[in-house]
Amino acid sequence: MHGRGNSFTSWIMNLSLHRLQRAHNMTPRISFLIVCIALFFFVVANLGEPTRLQAESPAMRQIAAFSASTAGGPWPDGWKPLTFPKIPQHTTYSLVKDGERIVVKAASQASSSGLTREVLIDPREYPIIQWQWKVSNILKAGDVAKKEGDDYPARIYVTFQYDSQKVGLFGKAKYEAAKLIYGQYPPLGAINYIWESRAPVGTAVPNPYTDQVHMIVVESGSTKRNTWITEERNVYEDYQRVFGEEPPMISGVAIMTDTDNTRESAEAFYGDIVFKKRVE
Repeated sequence: MHGRGNSFTSWIMNLSLHRLQRAHNMTPRISFLIVCIALFFFVVANLGEPTRLQAESPAMRQIAAFSASTAGGPWPDGWKPLTFPKIPQHTTYSLVKDGERIVVKAASQASSSGLTREVLIDPREYPIIQWQWKVSNILKAGDVAKKEGDDYPARIYVTFQYDSQKVGLFGKAKYEAAKLIYGQYPPLGAINYIWESRAPVGTAVPNPYTDQVHMIVVESGSTKRNTWITEERNVYEDYQRVFGEEPPMISGVAIMTDTDNTRESAEAFYGDIVFKKRVE
């Protein structure tokens, strides 16, 4: 492939400009340059097409088969680490044995990074995302409504493919400019399914950094900590609810445990992730 980068990663990199400017008191031009340089090296190392998922069964598409991996072994196909420029402390991710199964362990200490995978899924055909997670603690200063509280012990990113018919002239110009920089259109938007500290379950609000990302509280507080929980969300309906329109194709999924804003520590575990057809 030539001139094709990781669109999900490039979009997350773009969001990290805000964090760079805040954390290091940089001008937008300097932080933008740093992000572009870092992204260039990331793309060179990770050129390739987004993964088109093959159905394990007509009713399901598996995107994170962590349980089929080996403790201490490599990541399943398509999964890659994501780190942010000028955020020196990275959350550590590893495949570990928890009971009788292999899962991902995330440990964060005033840090931020994630694991990502590009996909191409039609949310009309596979609207249900299912995953398992467990947290050891919540964040005292975590707050979904504030930039300084934009940290979570566990979150699932779902990103959506750029669709020129869903943006105006100014928006199209922005995306064309982004394509010149990144080599590919960034996603149109994203939903974050989060484990929040205090906001009620079901809360849905724009991310404090950008309204292109919406946060949906799936779990809240410490009542269920140290307990494996299986979650299901209708991504198709959630996108309609928070963005007010039909969703485009799903372009990426990520897991992330971060504490760089709150300067706290967090530990979380992630199990398998699948997309399923709606059960009639």
